Amino acid sequence: MNIVRRLAQFEFARFAVIGTLAFFVDTFVLYGALAVGLGFYAGRAVSYLVAVTFTWYGNRRITFADSRAYGAAAVAAEWLKFVVTNLLGGAANYAMYALLVANVGIVRAWPVLGVAAGSLVGMTLNFTLSKFVVFRGGKRA
Repeated sequence: MNIVRRLAQFEFARFAVIGTLAFFVDTFVLYGALAVGLGFYAGRAVSYLVAVTFTWYGNRRITFADSRAYGAAAVAAEWLKFVVTNLLGGAANYAMYALLVANVGIVRAWPVLGVAAGSLVGMTLNFTLSKFVVFRGGKRA
């Protein structure tokens, strides 16, 4: 195994750890949204936005620290690019969640299962887009 492949594995591991933490953030916010009456779908949209922001911040600070943007405008643009490019993974994530909530009784009773399944589906797409679109290249001043 060459050094590039090893480094990529560690990078993916860091990405996965941040994604796992985001799963807990996502779930916590979803259950809070459900508690205040937002419902399964609107609550999930809110929880996703909070989780994607958490994930962007964690990945810019830890996973792709050597490739992050600097300066207020560049950071805002990076966040926006992260959110937009990860909509594909987010759409796959949400679609899996919605499909399971609508069709599987245990997932409707325990929405966290739908969040978990959606998170797994979106992770590979999000890593690829983050690595090759949002955080590509070296440090940018």
